[in-house]
Amino acid sequence: MKIGDKVRFIHETGGGIITAFRGKDTIIVEGEDGFEIPMPIRECVAIDTNEYNFQKKTLAPKEEPLKRKPTAAKVVVEDEEDSTPIVSFRPMERPEGERLNIMLAYLPMDEHSMSNSRFEAYIINDSNYWIYFAYSSAEGRSWRVRGNGLLEPNSKQFIEEFGREELNEMEHVCVQILPYKQDKHFVLKPSMNIERRIDTVKFYKLHLFRENPFFEEGALIYDLVVDDKPVKEIFTDAAEIQRVILEKKKGENNRQVSQPKIAKSDEILEVDLHADNLLDTTAGLNAFDILNHQMEVVRNTLNAHIKEKGKKIVFIHGKGEGVLRNAIMQELKRKYPRCLYQDASFQKYGFGATMVIIK
Repeated sequence: MKIGDKVRFIHETGGGIITAFRGKDTIIVEGEDGFEIPMPIRECVAIDTNEYNFQKKTLAPKEEPLKRKPTAAKVVVEDEEDSTPIVSFRPMERPEGERLNIMLAYLPMDEHSMSNSRFEAYIINDSNYWIYFAYSSAEGRSWRVRGNGLLEPNSKQFIEEFGREELNEMEHVCVQILPYKQDKHFVLKPSMNIERRIDTVKFYKLHLFRENPFFEEGALIYDLVVDDKPVKEIFTDAAEIQRVILEKKKGENNRQVSQPKIAKSDEILEVDLHADNLLDTTAGLNAFDILNHQMEVVRNTLNAHIKEKGKKIVFIHGKGEGVLRNAIMQELKRKYPRCLYQDASFQKYGFGATMVIIK
C-alpha cells in the first residue's frame, strides 16, 4: 500500500484514500466525508492501486467525486469578489522521498576558464519535506550566515555566487535544517546542524565536477543528510593542536620523552609500541605524529642496549597495515646494519611483533 491508494475496510463499512502512514502498522484513511481516521493495515484491503500520486480516472457524471485535497496536484481557488480562479501547485511526492536526503552543490560558472571562474552554491532537497535552512561558514570560533531560506520538496535552490578569493572562508561550513510538511500529516524529523569540511583544492580541478542527476553541468556535491542520517565529521580545534605540539616540543627539549613499559621475559626485552601504551592521549595528533613518537622509542631503546651483544629485543607493533613494521625495518637497515631481525614468536605474538638481536 502507498499514499493515494483506495482501500476498503474488511470488518467495517466504508473505506477511502490513504493520505499518510503512522508507523509500520497503521494508515490514515480519508473517507468520502472528508474526515481522516487511523486504521490498522491488516484491517484494510487495497481496491484501487493506481500509480503513486497519479491523476485518478474521471468519475462518471452521476457519481459524486471524493471530497479530498489532492496530495500533489493543481489546486484551484475561487476569488470571492470576481470569481477569478487562482491556480497554485503542490510539489509531487515520491515513496522514497519520505527519507531525508539533502546535499550541498558547487558549480563553476565558466568551465572553459577554471583558473578565473567564479562559482555558484546550491542546496538540494531530495525529499518530500519542506526545509528551513541556514548556510554558514566558520570564522575562527564564530560563524557568518551566507544564505538562508525555505526550500520546497524535491527541489534545489541557489544560495550564493562567490570567487576564488573567498575559498579560504569556506573550508568549514555548517547547514542548519528544520524539516516539515505543509497541510498534511507527516513523520516528525529532528532539526539538524551538519558541519562539513570543504576541500577548496578541488575547485581548481574541472574533472572533479562530475555528472549528477540534479544539474545539466558537472557539480561538486557534498552530502549533508543521507537517508535521515546527518553526515558527521570530526573537527579538531586549531588552538588545541598547537598546544599539543608545543608541549611535545618542550618535552623533547627537556629530554622528558615518555618511556615505554618494558617487561623482561627470559632476558628478552619486550617494548609495546601501541600508541595508547606510549601516550596519555592522542588528541590533536595525526598518524604521522604518532609514528614519529613510536620510532623515537625504537631508536632510544636500541641506543640504550646497542653495546649488549646477544641482547634480544621484541618490538610489539601489532599487525595493522604494516606501516610501523616497515618503518622499523627501514630504520634497522639504514642505522643499525649489524643488528639482526626476524618475526618474533608467532605462538606468543602472532604476526604483530619483530625481534631484534644486538650483534
